[in-house]
Amino acid sequence: MNIIISFIKPYRAFFVLTLLFVVLDVFGALVIPTITADMINVGVSAGDLGYIVKKGILMVIVTVFAGASALLGSYLSAKLSAKIGQDMRNALYDRALTFSVHDFEQFGTASMITRTLNDVSVVQQAVVWCVTMVLPVPALCVLGIVMAFSIEPSMGAVLAGAVVFVMILTLFISKKAAVIFEKMQHFLDRMNVVLRENITGVRVIRAFNKEKYEKKRMKKSFEDYAEAAIKTNCLFAALDCFTFFIINILIVIILWAGGNRIGGGTMEIGDITALTEYTILILFYLMMAQMVLILLPRAKVCLERIEEVLEHKPEISDGREEDALEDAGEDVAVFQNVTFRFKDADEDTLGGLNFTCRRGQTTAIIGGTGSGKSTIAKLLLRFHDVTGGRVLLNGRDIRTMSQHELREHIAYVPQKAWLFSGTIEENLRHGKEDASEEEMFHGLEVAQAGFVKNLEEGMKAHVAQGGTNFSGGQKQRLAIARALMKKADLYIFDDSFSALDFKTDRALRRALAQETKDAAVLIIAQRINTILNADQIIVLHNGKTAGIGNHKELMESCSVYQEIARSQMKGEEM
Repeated sequence: MNIIISFIKPYRAFFVLTLLFVVLDVFGALVIPTITADMINVGVSAGDLGYIVKKGILMVIVTVFAGASALLGSYLSAKLSAKIGQDMRNALYDRALTFSVHDFEQFGTASMITRTLNDVSVVQQAVVWCVTMVLPVPALCVLGIVMAFSIEPSMGAVLAGAVVFVMILTLFISKKAAVIFEKMQHFLDRMNVVLRENITGVRVIRAFNKEKYEKKRMKKSFEDYAEAAIKTNCLFAALDCFTFFIINILIVIILWAGGNRIGGGTMEIGDITALTEYTILILFYLMMAQMVLILLPRAKVCLERIEEVLEHKPEISDGREEDALEDAGEDVAVFQNVTFRFKDADEDTLGGLNFTCRRGQTTAIIGGTGSGKSTIAKLLLRFHDVTGGRVLLNGRDIRTMSQHELREHIAYVPQKAWLFSGTIEENLRHGKEDASEEEMFHGLEVAQAGFVKNLEEGMKAHVAQGGTNFSGGQKQRLAIARALMKKADLYIFDDSFSALDFKTDRALRRALAQETKDAAVLIIAQRINTILNADQIIVLHNGKTAGIGNHKELMESCSVYQEIARSQMKGEEM
């Protein structure tokens, strides 16, 4: 509950105004039966046409007033919920940006999407319905029952009893619905996971003829969700039936008992009309409130899921700022006895790493699969924090820098080249927002992405999500060009040349050497050809340093490097 209050607080004046119009609408609805009763008891009984006209005009005024209040209340409540939903989505997105890889793994991508889109939408609906259909009900019930008591105490007591019975029934069914709604949200998460896997992995599914298996898996997730939805609909139907039954029984009681009292001269016809309208009005509002109250457990589950994300403490946070070391010199990035272990892992992924990336030099990292090469890049970017030792950037422990400042000094090309939907130009501007056309074409030229000039629309050419309308080599070159837009102190290329042919690879490395001469370059590679001319090569084996030196030195002293070289190079090349 505290979380929804925190999001309503900035709009409390808006909320109070919305509630005021809703209350005015309810007040108008309660006044009309009283006017009707007076019109019948006084005007119709006495045949006073003037009195009937006067009350009729008053009824029209109250109706217009109540209708206008209802319209404004609905508009304001919808606007209020939209603002709250917008703030919630922004808060979830902002918090997601602070999460480490491990934090994301705790929630899952599909679940984060569901929480940001579906869960917030459910909360938005709950806000609108609560303001327009639930909050007015207590006042409506109390005032309606009081007015019924003023007409006929016994009828007021019957109406009060019916209201209490309906409320108890609603609370009972709401408790049963809460369990089902919690399952529904988990089923929705599961549907998102399976659907996302099926869409993104459609080529693999077809290649292995697994259409039937995946269809069965998808069908099962749909059936689980549908079964839970059917159960909630059955609860709705049962509650509606009971409520309509009670309304009809009460009307019969009022007409039967009222008829007897009219015959005895203790009640008038207008009083029966007013009591009937109060009964229908109160129980109708109660029925609408029931529908909301049954859905509230779902909204509560969604709020808890949203709160779980917002209150999750990120694994990595900005630390206390410190000044740079005076003797940083040309040392851009330094690993000092660095150890790293993934959470819940039994062994260290990296252990005892010591090396330096210097300005104007290229440092390369090579090793077998799973040796921890890409983890080094993630530690430099603080996607993970070191378990032991420290990483320095320009003489400062990166844990004492804000993450924003740290990443301002680094240009990164990930192992899997990822492009955003939009245009080539928009993707390049991720590296530098105000990059000129000349700068962008220069970056494309260095990255050997000359194919862009041959495209009909040039840099305005469309890019599909993930860059799926480009080949692997084209995506890598565009990702490299994007990184070159930023004038960084450290350029990290995480296996970013793997999809390039040897000729393009050689031309690219030659152009990069000139472009990054005032910065440190870190290349993570699988192919020895890519790093032959590196000033320093770090060889990793099982997360530890197996050797450091240039190609010639390692060929003489490092058996792990020699083994990699023999597997990739011919005798003459070696």
